Amino acid sequence: MIFAGLGISFSTLQDTRKTQNNFSKKIWESPLKGKVALAVIFLMATGFMALGLYGLHVSQNNILKEVSFGILVLGIGYVGILKSAIELFENHRKDKKPEA
Repeated sequence: MIFAGLGISFSTLQDTRKTQNNFSKKIWESPLKGKVALAVIFLMATGFMALGLYGLHVSQNNILKEVSFGILVLGIGYVGILKSAIELFENHRKDKKPEA
């Protein structure tokens, strides 16, 4: 879990002015789909961090504490993804772009 969170954090270093594929381009160009995607990413990040913090403070078992710490780091990685997703949404939405 820790390495997954770390890997997700490094994936936020991508160029947010370009989309990776047509599927993501369709999502980030649409105002409604983009807002839904941002809400889902926000809920996942919040959920992972809340679950990780809860597990760290409540569990008595060391293994559960380590898993909870991994889930917390995964949530922090999702916060980085949320930052990149917000930038992607701002750069690609069609309703805010001037027509060229």
